[in-house]
Order: sequence, then structure tokens, then C-alpha cells
Amino acid sequence: MSGVLLLNKPSGLTSNQSLQTVKRFFGATKAGHTGTLDPMASGLLPICFGEATKFSAMLLNADKTYHATLKLGYLSSTGDAEGEIIAVARTKSNNEKLSLSQIQEIFQTFRGRIKQIPPMYSALKFNGKPLYKYARKGEEVERKTREIVIYDLDLDSWIENEMSIMVRCGTGTYIRTLAEDIGKALGFGGAYLTSLCRNQVGNFSLHQAYKLDQFQGALSPEHDAYLYPIDSLLQNFPFITLDDPESLFLLQGQFINSKNKIDLPTGTRVRLYDSKGLFLGVGEITETGAIAPKRLISHKI
Repeated sequence: MSGVLLLNKPSGLTSNQSLQTVKRFFGATKAGHTGTLDPMASGLLPICFGEATKFSAMLLNADKTYHATLKLGYLSSTGDAEGEIIAVARTKSNNEKLSLSQIQEIFQTFRGRIKQIPPMYSALKFNGKPLYKYARKGEEVERKTREIVIYDLDLDSWIENEMSIMVRCGTGTYIRTLAEDIGKALGFGGAYLTSLCRNQVGNFSLHQAYKLDQFQGALSPEHDAYLYPIDSLLQNFPFITLDDPESLFLLQGQFINSKNKIDLPTGTRVRLYDSKGLFLGVGEITETGAIAPKRLISHKI
């Protein structure tokens, strides 16, 4: 089997536990997810089966949207509700209320390209080991700042010291770190995440996803309809249709000068289809204007 399953991961399970559950349900031999969600977090977890795993990296770098709830005035050792929580001193008095325009002003400083220090409780590696392994031993490792992109940051609600926000961001963004930095910028000394839900990954939305309890009992033909086609991972790529000889040459690993090729810049990745509309894989435009095969799915012509 090959395709893409959109799973609504529940809070309390790791991404791998969720992956293994649906992998066993479908009896799949090859499966992988397209970007880890913390155990506390819930929401959209795209899972690739079979040939789709060749293209799973396309979503690793996709933009993502989150709904996050912050507890202001506290810090957590892990950045979320699972860590050791401590109260921190405010820089603003309790009587000093922020207006909506002041909040928007502060939020504006987080939009665009900003610098962020990855948290110790993360899967980033130092000397071959994930940072969280050092953190669990109480060890602190110096981390380099990284540039991330925040496209949108909007206030959803704010009641007492609990704030809900919507974030649309680029790859590599740590919402736990963002929450802490927002808490400091608002004058609360910090904040930690009490909940986090991923609503969107690339072109995929949470409303398209299936819950884990829908993969219990016996596998039925209707479950096959839950899978999106492989090329759904690549909808942002332009496409080119090849004739039968071109398709044959491509699947033999040869460069193609297609009659249907449109003018595209060198290095552009393209979706490739045969004359019957069958997805063949991904190619790349070369300096000479040819199409070089990059990631292909083997089909009989």
C-alpha cells in the first residue's frame, strides 16, 4: 500500500506510538510520519505509507499552523505542562493592563524572520545525542541561535493569566520557546504551554484528519479511502505530462527534453505524469532545460 494518511494525534501519545498503531492496523511494511509532535501536543500528523515515504521530507519543511494556550507568569523546565513549574517575577504590576494595541505591538516584534534558541528538551543532536537526553541528566548544552520565520501571530483569547494564540510559522520553530519569549515580552517574566494543537501542515488541514480510534477492529475497504494519493504531498510543485517514450526514458533514469515542458527556472522541482495521468515521481529542471529524474515511482508503461 502507498499513500498519505492524515491522523489527528491525541495528546498523551508520542508521534511514533501513533504511527505504529496505524501501521499495524493497515499491516503496512513501510511507514513514517512527516514531523514529530510532542507527546503533550495534539493535532495533524501526516503519515506516509509505502512509496509515499520517498516524498515525506517535502512536508518536513512545510509551513505549519498551531493553536497554543500559554500560562503567563510561570516557567517550565520543559517549556510545557509536563515539566517542573516555577512562578517568576513580573516586570509589570498586576494593575498595569495591556491594551489590545499594545499587545499587537509586542506581537509584531515576533513576526517575520527572528532568532530563536532551541530548547534543551528537543530532539536536536549534540555530539550524536538528542538534547533531551542531556536535559534529563540536568546537563545544559550551549545551543546556537537559529533563524525562524513567523508569518502570523494572533491573539485568540486572554483570561487572567491564560492566553490562547494562533501561530503560522516556518520549519524549525519551537512553539514552547516562542511561548516563553512572548510571556517575557508581555512583562510576565515568562510562560509555558498548557496545550498545543497543530492545525495545518502545508496544504493539509486538521479537519481532513482521522482520529486514532477509527483504526480499531478489522480493516475494511472503506479504510483505503482514508489515504490521499502520493502526489498530494507535492501540490505546490508545477506538473509536466510526458508522452509514452518520454515516460519510458525517464523511468530508465535518463534526462528528458519534453515537448510539453514549460519555461521554468533551473533547479525547479516538478511533478511528472505519464500520458494517462499516472504519477511517475519528481524531476528537476537542469541548466540546459532538460528534466532530470530525482525521486521516481516504478510503474509499467
